Amino acid sequence: MTGERVRIGIEGLDQMMGGGLIDGSICAIIGTYGTGKTTFALEFIWEGLTNGENVIYISLEEREDRLLRYMDEKGWDTAPYRGKALSVLKLDPSDFNLAINSIKNELPALVKQVGAKRVVIDPISLFEDLFDRDSDRRREMFRFVDTLRDQHCTIVITSETDKDNAFASRHNLIEYLADTVILLRYVRPSDLTDVHLALEVVKMRLSAHSREIKPYEIQQGQHVLVYTEANVF
Repeated sequence: MTGERVRIGIEGLDQMMGGGLIDGSICAIIGTYGTGKTTFALEFIWEGLTNGENVIYISLEEREDRLLRYMDEKGWDTAPYRGKALSVLKLDPSDFNLAINSIKNELPALVKQVGAKRVVIDPISLFEDLFDRDSDRRREMFRFVDTLRDQHCTIVITSETDKDNAFASRHNLIEYLADTVILLRYVRPSDLTDVHLALEVVKMRLSAHSREIKPYEIQQGQHVLVYTEANVF
């Protein structure tokens, strides 16, 4: 990590992190369904593309055509980047060893080949679910993250929250491995009249960051707006 900043591309969130992620770091975006994890990851990818960077999106859930359609629906013209600055890999998470070997064997060569500066893995939870024993999961995830660090890219990983704890990832592991942790969650007022979204930068190694909880909105067109001047009610 160099200490230089890499913008996610979401103005309020970058502000909360002192200008963005630290170059070469690993960021985990953790949230339950509907909180916009993939939307945040796509914003990170698009910010890189518009800055002239080459990027890689590793999907364990969505097909490439669906991801590209999501981006087109945002009004982003992805055509000039497809197969060039933008590389999308769809991996089958049902075979962990095959998927991990694909990353170990193919990702370093692909990063070098395209000169990638940003990598997204969405979602890592599908990998973690394949292990019955916590010890096996922990060992393999440590190895996996070490492989990622060797690529010298800024990496965003998405993860689902635990069904019984909205403040932790499903297996309570990735937040310890990542350098930065961004938590996305629902906030329900006591009167239950409405449901709001809120985010928090829970952790950021080697950097000061805001510890405030701020509301955000996924607007029509799937753009994210963080209200840094507002408080969560």
